[in-house]
Amino acid sequence: MRILFTFILTLAFNLGYTQIVFDKTSHDFEDINGNDDRFVDVYLKNTSSKAVFILSVKTPMEVNYLQKNDLIQPDSSAIIRFHVKKRTKGKFEFTIPIYTSASNLATEFELKGKIVSLPTIDNLTSCPTFNQSPAQGNPMDFMLKVQTIDKETSEMLGQSKVAIIQNGNALGKWSTKRNGELNIKLPLGITYFYATHKDYYPAELAEYVNFKNNIITLALTKKELEEIPEIIETEEPELIAEEIPEETIVEEEKEERIIIIEESQPEVDLTDVIEEEPKSEEPKAEINPQFEELAKDNFDPKYFKPVNVVFVLDVSYSMNSYGREELLKYSLDQLLKMLRPEDKIGLVTYASNAQVILESTSGNKKKEISEVVQKLKISGNTAGGKGIKLGYKQVGKSMIKDGQNHLIIITDGAFNQNSGDYKKYITKNLSKNCITMSVVGIKTNSNAEESMREAASLGKGRFISIEKLVDAQNKLKEEIRISSFKFN
Repeated sequence: MRILFTFILTLAFNLGYTQIVFDKTSHDFEDINGNDDRFVDVYLKNTSSKAVFILSVKTPMEVNYLQKNDLIQPDSSAIIRFHVKKRTKGKFEFTIPIYTSASNLATEFELKGKIVSLPTIDNLTSCPTFNQSPAQGNPMDFMLKVQTIDKETSEMLGQSKVAIIQNGNALGKWSTKRNGELNIKLPLGITYFYATHKDYYPAELAEYVNFKNNIITLALTKKELEEIPEIIETEEPELIAEEIPEETIVEEEKEERIIIIEESQPEVDLTDVIEEEPKSEEPKAEINPQFEELAKDNFDPKYFKPVNVVFVLDVSYSMNSYGREELLKYSLDQLLKMLRPEDKIGLVTYASNAQVILESTSGNKKKEISEVVQKLKISGNTAGGKGIKLGYKQVGKSMIKDGQNHLIIITDGAFNQNSGDYKKYITKNLSKNCITMSVVGIKTNSNAEESMREAASLGKGRFISIEKLVDAQNKLKEEIRISSFKFN
């Protein structure tokens, strides 16, 4: 009895000092077609100093699993692969309890999705082995190196400012070490990078980061120094050394600085990092001088009407290239912060078909709107005409009397499939319901831009070009302010 009591006390003591971290506790397959993969890997990492056992995994009849290692040593990982073998079409949602010796309570893992069509090959019997993807490595152990260099000389640029964005959210902003490098742990996936350095133009790019692509190089171009007219000085001005903050020096004295991005990382404001573009000499659309006098973040009801805006978002395959998806999500995220409770926003997507993903929603429900934006999925061809028609319908359903009822299309190209008579819809809704329309082109080409400008002109709106992060930071907000300004 004494031995049993001692064992229980020892076990309880050990459990109190053990900790298992899951890389995720849910997975949404979304639409599963034909022979699409139906399996997902879950990583469990032991962050304690004690060994931990995986005791049991209770799967339903329509899910099987494969497990790598029952015993998880300290600072080591195990993998559980879940495979959905459901043989009928339709939605599914399973909750799977996973028990470990680290806790008396189970960690519940949620699997959900929708089977659109069944596979032509019967591969639903057994769970795929670990020789098959997606097991490329433990995402919790993924280390990314970001380096900033001079584009012409390839010299490393220390103390560069680097900002990183994933899924439209700003994960953070840091300075590279004196050797021009930044070591960071973050989730795998499409990531947008932005870097600045004194006397250099900003550099930015989007990359899919994973274990094979784990070094990102941002090459910055040195600014051309303007010719300074000769000035005769009797004495040279005293040079004052630039002070380096004490905390920066402490950081640099460390042999290695590793930044860890948590799964629920709060979003960071990048306003002080993103450099403003010099004012273009190109002629801009005519803007009321009173509007120009206001601060760019002024959205006071005294000057701006309530807004009922529906965004028609291109989510076709081409939006998956050159960081377009990240710029789209980041633009919407920046706009959300500005919206007021009296404003309304709706979202329509179009690819092969058009659908409403967010009914008209008050501007004070920022979290709910943001979650919908983050779940945007890129797939299919471009059917812009369908998207425009559905977008106008949504604006009409939530009209604001004496407000600005506006449609904004965001795309990378022309409306090249099933566009039909979208021009008639634009003019009809403008004359009948006073619904204006603007078009945002994300990294578009000159041929597509021509038709986009034409569509915006028909809708008595504007064409907005988003090519860089600074555009995504400011231009969508500016468009909403211009369209709703009371004194136009």
